Amino acid sequence: MDLICKLDGSTDVYGIFGYPVKHSKSPTFQTLFFQKTNINGIYVPFEVKPENLQLAVKSLRALNIKGVNVTIPHKEEVIKYVNDVSKEVMYIGASNTLVNIDGFIKAFNTDAFGFIKGLKQLEPELAGKKVLVLGAGGASRAIIYGLINENVEKIYIANRTPQRAEKIKEDFRKLHRFIDEVIEIINFNQVEDTLNEVDIIVNTTSVGLNEDDKPLFDYEKIKPEHTVVDIIYKKTPLLQAAEKKGCKWQDGLPMLIYQGMKAFELWTGKWPEVCYEEVKNIFIAD
Repeated sequence: MDLICKLDGSTDVYGIFGYPVKHSKSPTFQTLFFQKTNINGIYVPFEVKPENLQLAVKSLRALNIKGVNVTIPHKEEVIKYVNDVSKEVMYIGASNTLVNIDGFIKAFNTDAFGFIKGLKQLEPELAGKKVLVLGAGGASRAIIYGLINENVEKIYIANRTPQRAEKIKEDFRKLHRFIDEVIEIINFNQVEDTLNEVDIIVNTTSVGLNEDDKPLFDYEKIKPEHTVVDIIYKKTPLLQAAEKKGCKWQDGLPMLIYQGMKAFELWTGKWPEVCYEEVKNIFIAD
């Protein structure tokens, strides 16, 4: 898709901090958002080495850059260099969106919003659901934060190092007074037994990104009534198995698109005037 941006002295600058960042699709669809919403803005990638992150955040003030997304490997470290953080950043411990308000930099995290918005395409009502979350990294923290706020009944967290999962539980203790009843930590050898208990399966690990990755569990044990989500942006072996079983399933694209839409709203005060399918077509056409 060819996107033409008119630049003049009134053009506001936005972008993304990452290392590497050349692969990012955010400049393409954020530029589309600015055009469709008739806002004079431009969105560019900034390749920021880890040792230059603090200087990069300072540059937002010096250059009056209105806002940026933050991606790997800066999501956690960037919090050290901002003026304030939102509630979700306090719990998740990572930020993917910075907003510059007259030199005051506030950190937000739109990943939880993006995941829940995408999941609701498949499951409009999440309250009372039981969810199996595979992995306990940064993405998992955002997803669990979102699920707790949707009042799911139970979250099983399976991770190869249980200590990381336990830390999520402890960090979220102030978020939910009955956290011991909501979150249960399990080992990967318990996953297949847990499948009988859950409605939704979410993979937040990188397993499935490479063709030779070993499966997380026996995917033949997936049931047709399961809803299966993998936050990787392709049809992984997990999702292939879910499709074969007749499950509702989803890859990571909805989460990516909706988190970007929310970031745009935080920067501009407007929800982008573009339909989800139009943004999705950018990725399909690539």
